[in-house]
Amino acid sequence: MSANLLVESPEKVLGELRKIVGEDWAVNASDKIQSYLYDQTEPLLRPEASGSCVVAKPANPQEISEILKYANREKLPVVVRGGGTGVVAGAIPTVPSIILSIERLNKVVELDEKDLMITLESGATLSTLLETLKKSRLFFPVHPGDEGAQIGGMVAENAGGTRAVKHGIMRNHVKALEVVLPTGEIVMFGGKLLKNNMGLDLLNLMIGSEGVLGVITKVTLRLYARSSHTGTLLVSFDNYDDATNAVPDILQEGITPLAVEYVDRIVSEKSAQQLGTTWPCTKGSVDLMFIVEEPTEDLLYSNSEKIVSICEKHHAVDSIVADSEKEQRRLLEIRSNAYGPYKDNIADIMDAAVPPSALPQFFDEVNALAKKYGRQIVSLGHIGDGNIHNFILGDNGKLPEHYEELKQEIYRVAIKHGGTVTAEHGTGKLRKKHMSLQFPQRQIELMKGIKKVFDPNGILSPGNVFD
Repeated sequence: MSANLLVESPEKVLGELRKIVGEDWAVNASDKIQSYLYDQTEPLLRPEASGSCVVAKPANPQEISEILKYANREKLPVVVRGGGTGVVAGAIPTVPSIILSIERLNKVVELDEKDLMITLESGATLSTLLETLKKSRLFFPVHPGDEGAQIGGMVAENAGGTRAVKHGIMRNHVKALEVVLPTGEIVMFGGKLLKNNMGLDLLNLMIGSEGVLGVITKVTLRLYARSSHTGTLLVSFDNYDDATNAVPDILQEGITPLAVEYVDRIVSEKSAQQLGTTWPCTKGSVDLMFIVEEPTEDLLYSNSEKIVSICEKHHAVDSIVADSEKEQRRLLEIRSNAYGPYKDNIADIMDAAVPPSALPQFFDEVNALAKKYGRQIVSLGHIGDGNIHNFILGDNGKLPEHYEELKQEIYRVAIKHGGTVTAEHGTGKLRKKHMSLQFPQRQIELMKGIKKVFDPNGILSPGNVFD
C-alpha cells in the first residue's frame, strides 16, 4: 500500500474525490482538516496525526462505495471518521490518508414501533436516537457516556457503558447492518429478526470490528418498553472488598439494576467540587451507585430496600436514596464528570475487566502495583460487569516513569483472573501491542486472515487492531 499520491499529488486526489462527493464536500486545507485529525485519546498517549490528508464527506453509501473503489485502485489508506469520541486512537490517521467522514449520513430512517426496531444512518448520534424515542414508549439501553457518539461508531466499537449489567452491550441489540466493504460492494447483514440462523454470522463479525472490515452505513437496533419508575441509590463502604462482595449477592437475589457503578470517594468529591457542588456521602471511602428501574413504584421501593439490606450485611456504613429527579440528575452529573478533575494530568484510563467474583483480588493486586511503582491510581467503573477504569495519573504533564511496565502488569493481572485488556474502549492503535498477552499467536493470525479476506489491499483503517 502506498500513500505517496497523497503527498506528491494531493490536488489530484482532491479532484477525484470532488468528482464523487461534490466540490464542497472534499477538503485538504490544513485549517479545514484539523478537527478531523484527532479523537479523544489522551494527549500523552495519542500518536501524531499525518497532515497529508484529504477529508471526504459522502452523502450516501453509493458515494462511499466509489471512494473505496478509487482508494483500492490507487492503494490509498482510508480512515473512517465517526463522532471522534474514541480513546484508543482508532480515528487518528498516522499515515497520509483519505479521512472518510460519516457526518452527512445522519438521518433516522424508520422507527418501527410494532416490531420494536429503529433504523438509523450510521452518522446519526446517540442524542438523535434518544430524542426520537421521546415520542414513543420505547427505550434504547446502551449509553457509553457521550451522546455525541455516532451510532455507527458505537457498533464498530461494540460500545458498553453503565447499563451493561442489565441490558448488555451494543452487540446484544444490533439486528441489521448495511456495510460498504473495502472493495466497494454494498452488502446487508441481518434483518428485523429476533431469530436468524442462516449461514455464518457475519453481522456479529462486523460488530466491534473497529473500522477494519467495512464502513457501516445503516444500523437497525432492537428497542424495549420504557420502565415507568427509576431511582438512584448511593451506598458507602469503608473498603472495596465489602463493596465488591455485596454485588453478586444482589444479583443472586434476582435484582438486576440498570447500572451498578463503583467510585473511589476521592474521585466523586473532586468531580463534585469541580461542578460547584458537594458529594452527599461523608462516611466510608468508596461508594456504589445503583440505578434501579422497575415497572411499578412499589417494586422500585421494594428492590431498593433489598439492595440496601444486602449491602448492610456486607458492612455498608451509609446509604442515600435520591428521591427527586433533580437529585438523581445531580448525582449522575457528578459521576459523568469523574474524568474532569484529572483530564489535565492523566496518563491512561485503563479499561480492563475481570469476572465480577475476581474483583477483590484484582483491586488488591492493582493497589499493590501502584505501591510498587510509587504511582497514584484512582478507580471507578462498571462493577456489575467487572469493568474497572483505573486512572494512571501523569507526572506533571508527562508519562510517569515505568508507565509501560505498570500498565503491562495490570493487564497481566486482569488476564490471570480470566479477564481482558479492554472491555469497552476497543483495541485501536494503542492496545494492539498487548494483544499477544491475551491471545495465542494462532488466534491473532486467524483475525489477520479475516481482515485479508474483507480488505485484500489493506486500505481500511491501517494500524487499527493489527500492524
